[in-house]
Amino acid sequence: MPKFSYTALAKDGKRLSGTIDAADKLVATQSLQRRGLRPMVLKTETSKSDILKNLKIGGKKVKLKDLVVFTRQLATMINAGVPLVRSLNTLSKQTENDFFRQHIIEITKEVEGGMAFADVLDKHKEIFTPIYINMVRAGEAGGILDEILKKLATQQEKDSRIRGKFKSAMTYPIILLTITFSVFFALMIFVMPRIGAIIQDLGGPDAELPQLTQVLLAISGFMINQWYILIGGGALITYFLRRYIKTPKGRRQKDILLLKIPVLRTIIQKVAIARFARIFASLMSAGVTVIDTLEVTSKAIGNAVIEEELMKAAKVVANGQQLSQPLSESSVFPPIVSQMMAIGEETGQTDEILLKVADFYEEEVDETVDSLSSILEPIMIVVMGVMVGLIAASVIGPISNLSTQI
Repeated sequence: MPKFSYTALAKDGKRLSGTIDAADKLVATQSLQRRGLRPMVLKTETSKSDILKNLKIGGKKVKLKDLVVFTRQLATMINAGVPLVRSLNTLSKQTENDFFRQHIIEITKEVEGGMAFADVLDKHKEIFTPIYINMVRAGEAGGILDEILKKLATQQEKDSRIRGKFKSAMTYPIILLTITFSVFFALMIFVMPRIGAIIQDLGGPDAELPQLTQVLLAISGFMINQWYILIGGGALITYFLRRYIKTPKGRRQKDILLLKIPVLRTIIQKVAIARFARIFASLMSAGVTVIDTLEVTSKAIGNAVIEEELMKAAKVVANGQQLSQPLSESSVFPPIVSQMMAIGEETGQTDEILLKVADFYEEEVDETVDSLSSILEPIMIVVMGVMVGLIAASVIGPISNLSTQI
């Protein structure tokens, strides 16, 4: 909890100074007034231990696994009748992540000070997403916080499983790609110059080398002599590209490009639809309005193009139309989603039907990701073969010419 240093006037006119622990300045002021003091100066105090603590935990992140465990355990304790403050205090003691533990301790103190749980989470946006905060807020308002937390944990587990499968499917192709480029660079830096020198010695200074051999020898010479340009240029390009991607325009162009790559387009669409359906259903069941649900959900999809589609749909819904109408005209969402949404709107079971849509597309994602590895493996092998083949051809060509001349 923040510590404030104060200078205040007592009722007898004496000037007093000291420190006080409080959630914020307003709470600190009220505490001093209850003591019969009139604050004159009140400012946040940062101690050396706080600075060292911040330096120690700075830069770390909360893993999704830690957040899932925290959410599910909190839901279980609240469902069992344990008060929120006591539940948070217990979880702070058993959390292994020091960075996360520090935040839970701060959250516990602020909730104990009288702030709403959702409002406290809103002050820790580096850990809790807008969806998490809005669902907690809806759960508090409806008195169903434990149910909402269970749905949040389930949603996070689904996301974690999909990410895990995607990383697993990409591991072998990435290893192959790394080996391919490592072999290429090794051949160009260590082997190609020696072979070029041998060919020059055998053919003499006037020997005319094939075009391919000349190109590869020129590339090899550049890599050896101007290596600092390659490394420096690569680092600069990477730095500015990452900065550009973080801008709204750069992020949008990156997402447009990803949606044009055949295999990735399918995976991104299916993951986005599954996430949209599950989050939308959870927020709707919590009593959040359709427009608010669309605004929150659009930011959680992770793709700027799909986010724009959902924001356009929100404007159409605000004008009085059903959500199924703009979804049917979308280039991102397939017809089955709009049809299922229309049925849900007619029957009043939108959340239940969308959960079925989420389950269906999550299975589709699993199948697509499983096949991704089998698709990429031969491509990587072909790329490796082409690179090695080019170098081999550049060596065999001049040797063949020399043998013919001899």
